[in-house]
Amino acid sequence: MSKGRIVVKAGTSLLTGGSDRLDGDVMASLVAQVAELRRRGSEMILVSSGAVAAGRQVLGAVREGKGLPARQMLAAVGQTHLMRMYEERFGRHGVTVAQALLSRRDLTDRLGYLNVRNTLIELMDRRVVPIINENDVVAVEEITGDVFGDNDTLSAMVANLVDADLLVMLGEIEGLFTADPHIDPNARLISTVERLDEETESRGGPSSGDYGRGGMATKLEAARLATASGVDVVIAGGTQPDVLVRLANGESIGTAFPATSTKMESRKRWMLSGLSTRGEILVDDGAARALRHQARSLLPAGVTDVQGAFDRGDIVSIVDGRKAQVACGIANYSSTDLSKIRGVRSGRIEEILGRQYGDEVVHRSNMVIL
Repeated sequence: MSKGRIVVKAGTSLLTGGSDRLDGDVMASLVAQVAELRRRGSEMILVSSGAVAAGRQVLGAVREGKGLPARQMLAAVGQTHLMRMYEERFGRHGVTVAQALLSRRDLTDRLGYLNVRNTLIELMDRRVVPIINENDVVAVEEITGDVFGDNDTLSAMVANLVDADLLVMLGEIEGLFTADPHIDPNARLISTVERLDEETESRGGPSSGDYGRGGMATKLEAARLATASGVDVVIAGGTQPDVLVRLANGESIGTAFPATSTKMESRKRWMLSGLSTRGEILVDDGAARALRHQARSLLPAGVTDVQGAFDRGDIVSIVDGRKAQVACGIANYSSTDLSKIRGVRSGRIEEILGRQYGDEVVHRSNMVIL
């Protein structure tokens, strides 16, 4: 059975076949599968490594140039080449793509989180496939925590960001084994990991490739993050025929990591954690009914009052006229701005404020009904 929203991570080792050049056939196969799932109705996001390898391919750079400035230079050159290859291949299937370069600080800053989430959801609403990569040009390896690790952690953060149903991390290895299959002929593939513990994590190791920064250890850490956010995860070999389509059809391939909580539980915990220090938005009865029973966004027309001080991107409580809590969510407008536009139609927001961050005070995708 096909999942509704799928994040696919393709590592450098897969895209290059372990060489120093991008493999066009591998990319074509990956694109065809993403396009097929999109055709079936799934919302797709592709987290792709390979910019540095693409830069080497364009410039003919030798492997010895591994210093940070050289790597960032290669990424700057290679990113356009990588996207051109994707655009050409997706174009053959009539699929429009968009590029998003992210760093960790983009997702930890509250406004960055809100902007990235809203943009990605808007792209998917318009049937565009976002292609995401770490922004290697500004990421600095010496600053602890700024580098995602060949996009494994990035893919998990994106899956959490957009409330994905499934994260598939594709690489050269078939999944998690009981031992290193390159060394131990008796190593067995582990089909399902119900819970990540120390014994399971001890099976992860450093990256075995020359060009990728990720390895099984970073994939397991990414799986821990995603499953705790309510996302199912699969680690599988990307060279297997139609691996994405078969996984979406329910076939057991690679190693599956079932979500350890529901998306609603995870999101509700995250949102509720900040309510004590944020303000309140009071809404009329019509807006309260629309939020509770129709899964609608909150528009300024339904806002009757604003209490407390909050900034755009803060978590706020939404209450009805009887002060009963209806929902909590991420505010698209600050308390100061909202006080000016409360009760008016969305079409007047820009006229009143001189700017607009969207028609919604709180978008339905950034809201938990309580």
